[in-house]
Amino acid sequence: MTLSEEARERLADLVELQPTKNSELQERWELESGSEVHQYLENELKDYYYRDEDSYIRATTEANDLVDVEPGMEADEGEDVPSVIRVPELQQQVFAVVAGPDERSQSVVSVLHDLREEFGVDPSADDVRSALQGLKRKGVVEVVYRTVPTFRLAAPREEIDVETSE
Repeated sequence: MTLSEEARERLADLVELQPTKNSELQERWELESGSEVHQYLENELKDYYYRDEDSYIRATTEANDLVDVEPGMEADEGEDVPSVIRVPELQQQVFAVVAGPDERSQSVVSVLHDLREEFGVDPSADDVRSALQGLKRKGVVEVVYRTVPTFRLAAPREEIDVETSE
């Protein structure tokens, strides 16, 4: 299957963002809906992606080899938490401020306040929640259920290198 330049670029996005979901690809590819993402994946990248047991989109080994992009996460042998992750800027900022593994977990609103204070940015609570969920899928943030879901790092901050993918 020969890929167009656009398909190759989008495949690189998929490799970089994995594990990902339609909404993240929709935003990256500037499409109107998750349905458009699904349609594009099925029509153009069918041989290069699959959905895991949690329905997240992942690139095949062939896709990883085809594009010159590092996968979204790299785990050391035998480790559950990846040693390197590549994430959008907001996820990098969230990673920098969210509570450490030995600290009391934080709500989305608490992380939002820390982002405003530390970086002078003002994302929506939904964007912060999405960033936290993205970090959770990469295995570097865990959820602690209290009155509301709260978040903290799954491993010490210094054990994970965070690279910006944008």
